[in-house]
Amino acid sequence: MAPEARIKNFLKNSATALCAGAVVLSSFSLGAEAARRHYRSHHHHLPALPAAPPRALPYPQLPLPFEIPGAQYLPLTWADVKGWSDDDHLAAYKTFRASCRTINAQTGAAEPKALGGSLSEPCRAAKSLELTDDAKARTFFEENFAPLRISRLGEPDGFVTGYYEPVLEGSRTQTEIFNVPVYRRPSNLFVRGYKQDSVSLPNKGPVYRKIGRRKLVPYYDRGEIEDGKIAGRGLEIAWLKDPTDLLFAQIQGSARIKFDDGGTVRLNYDAYNGYPYTAVGRVLIERGIIPKEEMSMQKIREWMAQNPDGAKDLRRQNRSYIFFREVNLSDKEEAVGAQGIPLTAGRSIAVDKALHVYGTPFFIEGELPIDSERSKTSFHRLMIAQDTGSAIIGPARADLYFGAGADAGRVSGRLRHPMHFVMLVPKGLDPTVRAAKLPVPDPRPSEKIAKLFPQTDPAKDSPKDQTKPAAPAAAVAQGKGETVAVANPVPLPVPRPVIEPVQEPRRPVKNRPHRQQ
Repeated sequence: MAPEARIKNFLKNSATALCAGAVVLSSFSLGAEAARRHYRSHHHHLPALPAAPPRALPYPQLPLPFEIPGAQYLPLTWADVKGWSDDDHLAAYKTFRASCRTINAQTGAAEPKALGGSLSEPCRAAKSLELTDDAKARTFFEENFAPLRISRLGEPDGFVTGYYEPVLEGSRTQTEIFNVPVYRRPSNLFVRGYKQDSVSLPNKGPVYRKIGRRKLVPYYDRGEIEDGKIAGRGLEIAWLKDPTDLLFAQIQGSARIKFDDGGTVRLNYDAYNGYPYTAVGRVLIERGIIPKEEMSMQKIREWMAQNPDGAKDLRRQNRSYIFFREVNLSDKEEAVGAQGIPLTAGRSIAVDKALHVYGTPFFIEGELPIDSERSKTSFHRLMIAQDTGSAIIGPARADLYFGAGADAGRVSGRLRHPMHFVMLVPKGLDPTVRAAKLPVPDPRPSEKIAKLFPQTDPAKDSPKDQTKPAAPAAAVAQGKGETVAVANPVPLPVPRPVIEPVQEPRRPVKNRPHRQQ
């Protein structure tokens, strides 16, 4: 076939294919449009599904100037706080002032928590306020704080337990009777971000021991330490009779050890081995050994005394191990809390340090078995956050300190009860109160000052005014009975000129004819 014939045949086939494609596309678009019309005609009458209503919280979301993670709040009036008027506010005020001594001595950045540094204002007010009257102490709290009901999100109440300072018999040296060592912090225990000589290392987070020069591995757990991993290093502060005594001293975080010679050593928490705390009482409940409603510290002690082999396994379920340090306290002083001050029996509480600030007052109300295991004693008391613990987790969770000795241990050992929590929030956090303390803007300048420094706007000056000769350096304006020097007008700054970008001229495009084939 000649070349001209082949070209004509190719063009004819191409035109046919293009026409067929156009027909297919047009039919597809017409079908899609018909489908859309059909859908609109049959479904336009269906109502839209209503949106799911938002889940209502037990307490409303409040425009507070702070936030405690996982908590819900309810503002109250003092009349709404049940039992508020029946408390001993003077005793609470003295405990609060003890916390304020530490708060007033703080320097540097404020606490990065809910209340931040807002406690400094009421603490400064309490510093010079020696009160001896309960009514005045109550007035102090009502004038400097606002009551705020607080609980964990979705729960109506908080939860309290109790703790105390055990008084134990011990020996300065190891004997056949006293053979349970009480260890101080080992030198090979490391916590990142803290120096070796730091006092009272954190009770949460990883803890390491060094192998060689660089390698860090997790520290020994309770079982390894009881088996003698750190024995013979001179770390023994004292020796006890029973490993159960040591376990409960570690749970409480402090202890008094009395020796045969009449001496006493006071111990306080200094560090832990990095493993999370496991409640041995919960293990006994899960194993069905002690019913939940009968659980108490006394029940745990009785079971461990009757089952020595089971007691060893039970202790090791709690892999956490506490190391102590000696503190210089008299027999009359209470144990030292995490805030660094002696606690007050019946007024100090341990809280979650990750959420709260030491020194915060909490009013706790409900019923507790104070008199006996089955009693329901009305409890409504203003208490001060001065301590913490690894098992104290949550916005409305507290450990109530009851003092030292066996009686305090019996009362605190049977507390596991829901209670109402009212947090006292400093009024300095109230936006309306804070706004009242903001500086008022300065008043407008007086007429006399306005004459001395008149303001002119160059943009509004007419050319006629600009051609006038300059005014003298100073003139004298006489009023009634006074002479005022008038300075030259102070011109306002000239507006910044608008600079527009310079556009480069486009190069002309030459039209080049296509070459003919």
